[in-house]
Amino acid sequence: MHSPGLTPKADLPASAEPTGPGDDKNPALLALGERVRRLRAARGMTRKALALAADVSERHLANLEYGIGNASFLVLQQVAGALQCPLAELTGDVTTSTPEWLLIRELLQGRDEATLRRVRVAVSELLGGGSGAATGTRGRTQLVALIGLRGAGKSTLGQLLADDLGFPFVELSRQIEQFAGCSIAEIQALYGQSAYRRYERRALEEAIQIYPEAVIATPGGLVSDAATFNLLLSHCTTVWLQAAPEDHMARVAAQGDLRPMAASREAMDDLRQILAGRAAFYSQADMVLDTSAAPLQATFQALRTQVRAALAIPG
Repeated sequence: MHSPGLTPKADLPASAEPTGPGDDKNPALLALGERVRRLRAARGMTRKALALAADVSERHLANLEYGIGNASFLVLQQVAGALQCPLAELTGDVTTSTPEWLLIRELLQGRDEATLRRVRVAVSELLGGGSGAATGTRGRTQLVALIGLRGAGKSTLGQLLADDLGFPFVELSRQIEQFAGCSIAEIQALYGQSAYRRYERRALEEAIQIYPEAVIATPGGLVSDAATFNLLLSHCTTVWLQAAPEDHMARVAAQGDLRPMAASREAMDDLRQILAGRAAFYSQADMVLDTSAAPLQATFQALRTQVRAALAIPG
């Protein structure tokens, strides 16, 4: 039985195409339909053949191609399978937009994380970026960025490290607030997450441009924006400061922010989920340091040793 799969505004004969200036069609659906037609043509398939291969009625496939029906996810999966293309190509993902993108995707498909990391570093170098610690070409910059969730110790350890190295200490959150003229909470409340990410990117770009050497403490969520995180990885020696969830919570409370403790069990569950969700991104850092494993001075000495070795600074 053919899956209906589409919620059509109107059913058309398979050979008919809607016309007329009054047609009110969603641009995204029109673009989707155009991609289906283009891919079908590239495969040399008739609409009837594609409908059979995808197990979708020819009428509903026509609705999809002409942008007058809202296709279900399962139908799109069936059509992509019949066209032997990734679902991303059907939906217009940028990494499928040209033959070169598709060839790159194919080369990377199924590679392990270590291989993908080497490819990212090599591409970054090819395009003019690349941190010294990650690439073995030390000396282009002396920027050290501390990443990790709030309460990991970025501000405290960052200031100590900057003083030890004789570098400026840059608290990126403060730079963001200076650009916006209001607090981070106000930025997000008044202008939304997208605006906050723009300020975050601008603050990082300026820090990279201004400081040939510095220790930068980054907001915990910076890794959520791939473009900004790529910028950080390309220009800075990065250190992931890890901590136990309980230490994260206690340190934030010690700073005077008791909001996370309002519903401690739920807050702790949320914190664990955030850590789990970001761990794969934080782990892209050049170095990792557990700030829960030892007292502050011992932790700082371990950080100092690692960073000085990475930057080839005696001491």
